[in-house]
Amino acid sequence: MHRIFINKDLCTGCKSCVLACMLKHNKDYDMYTLDLENIDNDSRGHIELDSKHNNPVPILCRHCDEPECVLACMSGAMHKDSESGIVSYDEEKCGSCYMCVMSCPYGLLKPDDRSKQNILKCDLCKDEEYPRCVANCPSGAIELQKEENDELCSVRG
Repeated sequence: MHRIFINKDLCTGCKSCVLACMLKHNKDYDMYTLDLENIDNDSRGHIELDSKHNNPVPILCRHCDEPECVLACMSGAMHKDSESGIVSYDEEKCGSCYMCVMSCPYGLLKPDDRSKQNILKCDLCKDEEYPRCVANCPSGAIELQKEENDELCSVRG
């Protein structure tokens, strides 16, 4: 089972993770042609400033052990794979009720800005070796860890 680990002390707020996510999910563009203001180019994560120290913090899906989004989803569109631990989204099953959006304790899920019919959900870039946010974080603030025997070991950092 893989987990994203965030060391908020290392985050510089550069938004390389956000850009990498946008590029991954918008195959018609490259780094030079992607319009960051275009509502069709949504990211699955974002950077927020923490309320205590005003420092940047990457906000990414945690693929929770007991995901509220899966529990709240009435159509079965949100599903947790018991082997990988990845919480996935099936847009074909989605009824656009937004129960998953409202139930996420981290405020990560959101409808896509263009159609408002699909939910934007991190899939850990399951078709690649590492999630793009991890691979493109220049400060090492975002790390992929693998859970083995109830312990987390760094896979990439």
